[in-house]
Amino acid sequence: MRMHRIKALAMWAGAGLAATRLWGGGSGLNVVVVVNQNSTNSVQLGNYYCQQRNVPPQNYLRIDWPGTNTDWANADFTNYLLNPLLAMLSSRQLTNQIDYVVLSMDIPYRVTDSSSAAINSTTSTLFYGFKPDPNLPCSIAAGSSNQYAGSEGIFRETPPISPDSNSFLVMMITASNLPSAKLVVDQGVASDSTFPTETVYLAKSIDTARNVRYALSDNAIFNTRLRGNYSMEPTNSYGIEGFGTILGAQTGGYNYPISGVSFVPGSMADNLTSYGGVIFQGNSAQLNILSFLLAGASGTYGTVDEPCNYLEKFPTPQDYFYQARGFSLAECYYQSITNPYQGLLLGEPLAAPFAKPAAGSWNNLNSNSLISGTTNLSVLFTASDAQHPLQQVDLFVDGTFLQTLTNIPPGQNNNLSVTLNGFTASYTVPAGASISSVASDLTAALNNSFYTNETKVAALAYGDRIELQSFDMTKSGAQVPVLASTSIGVGPPPTTFLTASRSTFLDTLAQGVDGYAITANPAGGDVLQITVTETNGTQVSLAVTNTGSQDLAGETQSLLDLINTNASPSLQAPTGLTASDLILAQGSPGSTEIVVFNLYANSPGWNASQISAAISGPAGYDVQPAGAQPLNQNLSDLEPRNHLYVTAGVTNLSLTFPFNSAAQANGFHDLTAVVYEGSHVRTQKRVTQTVQVTNGPLSATFTTLYGGSNTLVTATLQFSVVANTNDVAQIQLFSTGGLLAVVTNQSSALFSIPGANLDLGLHPFYAVVTTASGLQYRTQTEWIQLINTPEPPFSVSIKAKPPRLSWPATVGRTYNILSATNLARGFHSTATVTASNSPTIWTDPSPAPSVRFYQVQSE
Repeated sequence: MRMHRIKALAMWAGAGLAATRLWGGGSGLNVVVVVNQNSTNSVQLGNYYCQQRNVPPQNYLRIDWPGTNTDWANADFTNYLLNPLLAMLSSRQLTNQIDYVVLSMDIPYRVTDSSSAAINSTTSTLFYGFKPDPNLPCSIAAGSSNQYAGSEGIFRETPPISPDSNSFLVMMITASNLPSAKLVVDQGVASDSTFPTETVYLAKSIDTARNVRYALSDNAIFNTRLRGNYSMEPTNSYGIEGFGTILGAQTGGYNYPISGVSFVPGSMADNLTSYGGVIFQGNSAQLNILSFLLAGASGTYGTVDEPCNYLEKFPTPQDYFYQARGFSLAECYYQSITNPYQGLLLGEPLAAPFAKPAAGSWNNLNSNSLISGTTNLSVLFTASDAQHPLQQVDLFVDGTFLQTLTNIPPGQNNNLSVTLNGFTASYTVPAGASISSVASDLTAALNNSFYTNETKVAALAYGDRIELQSFDMTKSGAQVPVLASTSIGVGPPPTTFLTASRSTFLDTLAQGVDGYAITANPAGGDVLQITVTETNGTQVSLAVTNTGSQDLAGETQSLLDLINTNASPSLQAPTGLTASDLILAQGSPGSTEIVVFNLYANSPGWNASQISAAISGPAGYDVQPAGAQPLNQNLSDLEPRNHLYVTAGVTNLSLTFPFNSAAQANGFHDLTAVVYEGSHVRTQKRVTQTVQVTNGPLSATFTTLYGGSNTLVTATLQFSVVANTNDVAQIQLFSTGGLLAVVTNQSSALFSIPGANLDLGLHPFYAVVTTASGLQYRTQTEWIQLINTPEPPFSVSIKAKPPRLSWPATVGRTYNILSATNLARGFHSTATVTASNSPTIWTDPSPAPSVRFYQVQSE
C-alpha cells in the first residue's frame, strides 16, 4: 500500500468531517432491489431479499446487463443502471420514497471512464456520482467529499453532495456463489434489535502503512462507552485469527487468515489495504473483503483501486458508535467515510442490531374490513422507552407512500435546561425549529463565553447530538455533574426532549500522545537527545550517538529503544512515557530523510498527559514540534466527556385520521402505517392491514387456475380474471417487478406466466381492471412460492364413499398414487396426477368393495 506524504506528525487524523422527504431508519418500503435478468443467481438473490425484507413488488428493477460482473464503463453504468433506475422511480411514483438501493450480485462492481484513469466503485458512483481523479495514485479527487459523513443527520436532510442530486445509500450483496450471498441477507435480517454483547476489535498491526486508523480509535471507544450498550476494544494484533465470536473488526494488514473467528449478525468488518475491494480479479494476494462476509459479517468495505492510506477513504471506527445509536448498516458506513469514491460497500444495508422500534397496531380494523367513502381510521404506537419518542407517522397504500399523517416538530416555547457544574443554561424552542436546529442553537448557548467561564465545559453539535467536553483539569469526570430537562413553558405539553447519557461526565481511557517529525541527513557522531519532565517535576535525559553507519531511521530507532528499555533513569513507570510508531516518511540513506514517531504517556487521562518531552539534535536537525511539549495532541480524547441528545415527539401516539377511500381503486388494498422515532436515527415500525374498498358496483374475480402456495418454477402459472361489466378498457396482471401482462377491451382474461420468468422465490400476483371511464378494481393478492426443491414429507387425508384423497401438493409436480387391498401383497400403481392446485384432490374412480390402503409418492 502506498503512503501519501506525511507533512508533519506521525499521528494522522482524517480531514474534518462535514458536519425532501425524510425517511431515515429504513425498511423494505425504502429499498429498490436491482437484479440483472441475465443472471439466474442475481434474480434469485433479489427475490430472496425482497421476501426477507418485505420489499414491495414495485420496488424491484430488472436490468439487462450482458457483460461480466467486474468492470463497466461509466457510460454503460449510466445506460444500464442509473437511467433505468431513475426512470423506474419516476414512473412508479417512488422518487421521494427510496433511500436505499441493493445491487443483487452479478452486476459489475467497478466503474471506469474514458476521460480519466481513475476507477470508482459501482456503489459509490450510484451514491454520489463518478469522481475523476487526474492526480493518481496518491490524491483525493476534487468534489469527492461526502457531506453526509460525520453528520449524524438524516440522509435526505444531509445529502452527500447537493440537495437536488440523485443520491442513494447503495450496497451490493454478492459472493462467489448464491448460498454465500444468501447468508449475507440472513445475517443482516437476523440482527435487527438483537443488542449483541460481543466485542468489536480495533487492531493496530505492525504494518505502518496500513495501521493508520489507530489514531481514531480512542474517540470512537470513548463515545461507545458513553452509550453503555456496546463493547469495543483496541488490540495490537495483526489480524483477528482465533478471536472467536465477535461483533466487528477494523484491521490494517496485507493479508491474514480469517479462521477461528465468526461474526454475529449485524457485524461490520473491514481491512485497510489497497485492493481489498478487488473481489473477483487478481488483487495482489491482499485480503479479499468477501472473506469477512463468509465469516458471517453483515457488511464490509474495501477499495477497488490504489487509494494510498488516506484515512478519508476508509471507514473510521466511529461507524460502530453510529451502530450503537441504532443507525442502519448502510447509514453507519456512509457516515464514516469522507471520500468513498474508490470504495466498494458490500452487505445488507438495513441491518440494525441496536435499533429500538416502537410497538404499534391498527385500532378496530380487521383484516378485509369493508371501507367506503371517507372513513376515520385509527392507529396506536408506543415508544420503546422515554428516550425514543415518536415523531412522525406516514401512510402507505399497497407499498407506495400516500401521505404524512402527523409530524410532531420540536414544541414552540418548550424550555430546555442544562445544568453543568451547578450553572444552568436555558433555551426556548422557537417556531419552525427542527431537531438539528435545536441542537445547534443549544450548543451555541452552552458555548457562550460567560457560561463556559463558569462551567469549564465546551459543546460540539453533531446532528441531534451535543458532545460535552470538560476542560477543567482539576476535576475528574465524576466531579462534573450534568442535569438536562424540559419544561412546558407556554402552551401544550412538551414535544422537545433533552437527555444526557450520564448524570456525571466520563473519564477517558486514552493515553496522551504527541507526534514528532525529524528531518536530517545524519552523520557519525551526531547526538540525538530527549529530555522528559514528568508530572512530579522529575527530569530524565537520554541520548544516543550515531555510530556512523546509521541512517536517520536507525538513529531514531536507537533513541526510541533507549526510551523504552533504559533501566536507570527509567521512563517505564506509570509517570513515564513510551515511544513507538516510527515511520520513514521520506528519503533514503545518504540523503535528507524525514522520520515520524509518537510519544505516549504511560497512564491514561489528561493529567498524565502533562508529562512533557523535548527532543533535540545537532545543527542541521529539524525537530517538530520544537521545545518541551506536553503529550496532549489528542486533547479532545483526554478531556472528560458526556453526550446530550435532542429528540422530539411523544411516547404514546394515538392517531385518528380521515381516509378517503374514493381516491383508491375498488377492491383490496394493504394499508401500512409507519411511525418514525423522533431522533435522527428515525427507527421505523410499520403495521399493515388489508382492507376492501367498496365504492360502487365494479368488481372482478381473480382465480388461480394453475398454481398454489408452493409451485415448481418450471410450471406455467395460469390466472383468470373476470370483470362484472363489459365496459372494460384493460385488465393488467402484476407481480414482482410490476406489470407482467395486459389485455385490452375484454371483460375477462386468461394469463399464462412461465414461472421461470420470475424465478425462485415468493411472488405476489394481483390484477387491476380498468373501465373505459377510468374506474378501477384491484383484486386480492395471491402469493405463490416458486421452488425447485425436493418434496418435503406430507400427510394425506382421506374421505370415504368414494375414497377421496387430499394432500398439500407442489403445483407442477407429478404424484404417483399407489393402493393395496392386502398389505401382504404390496402396493401397486393406481394413478398418476400432476398437481395444478393445492391442496390436490384425487377421487378413486374404481373403489374396492371392502378395505383399500393408499400411498402418495412424489416423483
